[in-house]
Amino acid sequence: MSCWATVQEYAFRSLGYGERLLPRDDFTLCQQVTLIGSGMIWNVYFGVVALLFGFFLATAVALGKASSNVVLRKLAEWFIFIFRGSPLFIQFFFAYFAFLSLKQVSDVFDALPSAWLGALIVLFLNTAAYSGEIFYGALLSVPKGDMEAADAYGISGWPRFRKITWPTMLRLAWPAYTNEAIFLFHSTTLVFFSGFPAWQQRGDALYYASYFADKTFNPFVPYPILAGYFILVTLIIIGVFGAVNRRLNRHLPVASRPRFRFRPTLLR
Repeated sequence: MSCWATVQEYAFRSLGYGERLLPRDDFTLCQQVTLIGSGMIWNVYFGVVALLFGFFLATAVALGKASSNVVLRKLAEWFIFIFRGSPLFIQFFFAYFAFLSLKQVSDVFDALPSAWLGALIVLFLNTAAYSGEIFYGALLSVPKGDMEAADAYGISGWPRFRKITWPTMLRLAWPAYTNEAIFLFHSTTLVFFSGFPAWQQRGDALYYASYFADKTFNPFVPYPILAGYFILVTLIIIGVFGAVNRRLNRHLPVASRPRFRFRPTLLR
């Protein structure tokens, strides 16, 4: 089988399209690159959807923590404390067994123990907690002069938040939020180790990398391929978020614009 035929057969296998059976012998480099790349579709899905919905929840959590309402403030504080204070790996297992219990209550919850939904919910809540703390810190750092200027012009309430507070908060938080986005995409590999099962061998990138490592007894080919894909995704995130950062700081002089620096989180 040529490499192009391999790509046609396995490029979308993780989604259920193409050849149903995995290769059994004579593993080629093209097969490994293609199948691991196919699994990356799920990692990108987990990362993009969790980041998108987590962004809005994180904004709400930050506002809740900064609120003068005691109930909202305590809810936001405990939400952040629980998801930041416990390991993500433990959250996966706890959520899986909790979702299994809900599944026994009603058929409405049948999809929750599946990786495509259950693992996504955990990633979404986890990144919302970390991002919420980042946004909260940025919210406290909004210059008082900006608020005083808004008051002087008679801008208050929702217009002031939409035009002044929220853009300034994003501008201050964006470099740290970029690192959180990168870490989130790297965290998607934990789905493979969690209790959430791959459906009909339609797993993520680590699922296929582990398959080839087990079959060939050579981890030095599939895992570097996997790492290469994640490095590529990281570069894309840096490029996209860097463009957004430049957009948020377009009104500042070039010399005073904050530059993004990638600082990986070694301990979390």
